[in-house]
Amino acid sequence: MQVKIGARYRSQVCETEIIVVRALPGDLNLTCGGHPIIDLKAEPATGLDIEPGADGGNTLGKRYTDDSGKLEVMVTKAGRGELALDGKPLPLKDAKPLPASD
Repeated sequence: MQVKIGARYRSQVCETEIIVVRALPGDLNLTCGGHPIIDLKAEPATGLDIEPGADGGNTLGKRYTDDSGKLEVMVTKAGRGELALDGKPLPLKDAKPLPASD
């Protein structure tokens, strides 16, 4: 699926909702809980459950990014599913240190 900056998506297996802050070009295999994310307004498939090992959860208001730093999503509604790109979990984005004020 192609993701666009500012687009909102949801998980098919938990309460997770995200917004894309930075997107990669081309088709992406972005998943939550082991299943592909869908448009926020789309109806999830029935009978799906979180895959084993994809239940690490996510945190409201936090940003997740891929290893290259070119894909960035922000969680707008937290859930039990783990965000992943091509089967590799997306790590929490590190905070930038503020400059020292002396």
